[in-house]
Amino acid sequence: MLTPEARAIVDAIRSAAPPPEQIGPAAARKASDDRRAAQVRELEPIAKVEDLLVGDVPVRIYRPATGTVLSGTVFAHGGGWVLCDLDSHDPLCRSIANRARTVVVSVDYRRAPEARFPAAIDDVYAVLCWVAEHAADLGIDPARLAVAGDSAGGNLAAAAAIRARDTGGPALAAQLLLYPVLDGRMDTDSYRRFGHGFGLEATSMAWYWDQYVPDQADRSDPLAAPARADRLDGLPPAIIAAAECDPLCDEATAYAERLGNAWVRTYPSGFHGFLSLPPGLLPVADEALAEVTSRLGQALAPPSTDSTAPLT
Repeated sequence: MLTPEARAIVDAIRSAAPPPEQIGPAAARKASDDRRAAQVRELEPIAKVEDLLVGDVPVRIYRPATGTVLSGTVFAHGGGWVLCDLDSHDPLCRSIANRARTVVVSVDYRRAPEARFPAAIDDVYAVLCWVAEHAADLGIDPARLAVAGDSAGGNLAAAAAIRARDTGGPALAAQLLLYPVLDGRMDTDSYRRFGHGFGLEATSMAWYWDQYVPDQADRSDPLAAPARADRLDGLPPAIIAAAECDPLCDEATAYAERLGNAWVRTYPSGFHGFLSLPPGLLPVADEALAEVTSRLGQALAPPSTDSTAPLT
């Protein structure tokens, strides 16, 4: 359950604005932006940040060091496929890049409901293919590529890995899934236990699904709901962070079990989105960020590096 510190943070977030299903996409986006603007947060220094377009898709590239070939990680932000953008996840991307020593390419994919499934996964996958094709120009080792994302971004990362496997796309060394959305059925025990009052409301999650995948038939497509895939063999090793007090917890751990090659941890008193908290605010968030980025760094290390270790 939530510690008193975590409960105070969750309550503050819940009181900041009505849930998105009550106010609609535009107002929900503004509320999310306003909440972020109210945080006084010094950005973590990084060697280089560059914004550019991949086709029509804006991306932001974070490079933790210059003059050397590094691994690459294509990152998709969370926000229920409706909220958030490059700026909202700028702090998290900086941390991942610096700590895992990987070039992070953050994708500003098209959002729902203006662009519904499969627009977002199409954008993320297009950027993944572009990174693989232009790896040399980006100073990236194409043999050390990963996909990553939090929440709805974790959904897109997992879907991109499935699509790459099924279409002979870029070879991936890892997938980093942070409290991912994986199944639209929303019928797990964690939904029943934590679907109200713990940050992410079950009613909000249902609304997010309606914005992104309104056609129920499409929700059985593994590119919309990776947990619905008939087979999960042939996918890259996964690093999965689940939050104990998150309605999505059970689908994350079940997905890890099916993958068979996943490292997974459920963080006690963690809640949905806790990895995006400012450093020092919640000890379990600091611990989780350090652990998952260390694991990603290990998974993407050159084969000759002694620090390489199995994920399990």
